[in-house]
Amino acid sequence: MGKINVIEHPIFQHKLGILRNKNTSCHEFRTVFSELSGPLAYEATKDLKLVEEEIDTPIERTKVKRIAEDVVVACILRAGEGMLDGFLRAIPFAQIGHIGIYRDRAMNHTVEYYFKLPADMKGKRVLLLDPLLATGDTALAALDRLKQYEVGPIKLITILSSQVGLDKVRKEHPDVDIYTLSIERALDERGFLLPGVGDAGDRLFRTS
Repeated sequence: MGKINVIEHPIFQHKLGILRNKNTSCHEFRTVFSELSGPLAYEATKDLKLVEEEIDTPIERTKVKRIAEDVVVACILRAGEGMLDGFLRAIPFAQIGHIGIYRDRAMNHTVEYYFKLPADMKGKRVLLLDPLLATGDTALAALDRLKQYEVGPIKLITILSSQVGLDKVRKEHPDVDIYTLSIERALDERGFLLPGVGDAGDRLFRTS
């Protein structure tokens, strides 16, 4: 059974406060979004497999450890792009995938408009970036698609989550570990997190 990991730290809480503030500029919002993503990348990769190899230091020969498995960072467009730089700074050797899926509120279902993954995904570990897990519908659609490629373990990485979204993922994909910085109080009638940060994609890219 996958675990829900709520990562609490004073610095995270401080930076979340900056994201929540409606007066935070686009530049600062984008910077803090990325700053929060790096530590999340380290938390979500604590169980990566390692192997030993011998190298020469400037002084002597020694054994070191290196990561022995492929990692794919898949971001859900648009807001997931705001986390991508932070993850790639922590895992520069990762492969990258982009998933374009959105929830159409009028038709009440998800729409896929773009899906591009690295070649030969079978068995590869996937870190799925979905910064705001609200209704959970977009994340569920992305997880369904990823599993069609017979990938390895999947971890869902969010910044804010609703209990509704978490429950849906646990029910439909009980094997997926989830990492988040906060479980929000509720969802409003439009499906926005409360208190939340508003529309992360609009605030990241200064759109409306």
